[in-house]
Amino acid sequence: MAHYPVNHHLRQTYRLFAGASGAYLALVGVVGVGVTWGDPFFHRGHDWVLGLRTNPAGAWLTALLGLAVLVAVLLGGNVHHHGSLVTGWGLLGVSMVLLALIQTDANVLNVSMVNVIVLTLLGLVVLTAGLYGKVDDSAATRADDERAHQPA
Repeated sequence: MAHYPVNHHLRQTYRLFAGASGAYLALVGVVGVGVTWGDPFFHRGHDWVLGLRTNPAGAWLTALLGLAVLVAVLLGGNVHHHGSLVTGWGLLGVSMVLLALIQTDANVLNVSMVNVIVLTLLGLVVLTAGLYGKVDDSAATRADDERAHQPA
């Protein structure tokens, strides 16, 4: 079983980065919905929002992913830990699938290579925040922490 650091001293910093990533995704999604309003849902046009190519389907998906990250960050604690792990891995998985589909007719979200790079980086940020976001207040955790910081 993997060991996740508990009560890591930089967890709030990582949580801030995850929140900024979620805010960017939500902003891209909301602005994308506005820019592509009235287009067919899987439109293959040339609409760009904050550096990312989009269509209504991609804008709605991006907004929902961004809101999911923001909700997890705002709730904090182990909800943030588990939510960020799931959404971080999800963003990485989606970006790899989109990479495989860029030059095909299956590119229904109208993504470009820029989208794949940005989603991969944001997925790594959110995943890292999830890895270091675990909290625990048990006596065993405190004992482990005290033992780790005692001189040898």
